[in-house]
Amino acid sequence: MIKYYDIIKAPIITEQTSKLIETENSYTFEVDKKANKIEIKKAIEAVFGVKVVRVNTINVLPKFKRMGKYEGYKNAYKKAIVKLADGQKIDKFTV
Repeated sequence: MIKYYDIIKAPIITEQTSKLIETENSYTFEVDKKANKIEIKKAIEAVFGVKVVRVNTINVLPKFKRMGKYEGYKNAYKKAIVKLADGQKIDKFTV
């Protein structure tokens, strides 16, 4: 059995994603790297109780960072942009 909370890792809340919520009713999540669009859609609908219209996914590559003399890479992750049906919203995103 697939656990939906293992697929959805965390919401991504930035200025750009806040604009997407207001203009296009699209929410952004960090998801499991092995999850596909169908699994992501089912997980969002089950966890939040909304109707998903479309799911776009992006593989974010590791990013090089430096702090003083220390250097390394940020972790790679998969990002999902989920468009909801008109009139639907996720209340947990309101800050």
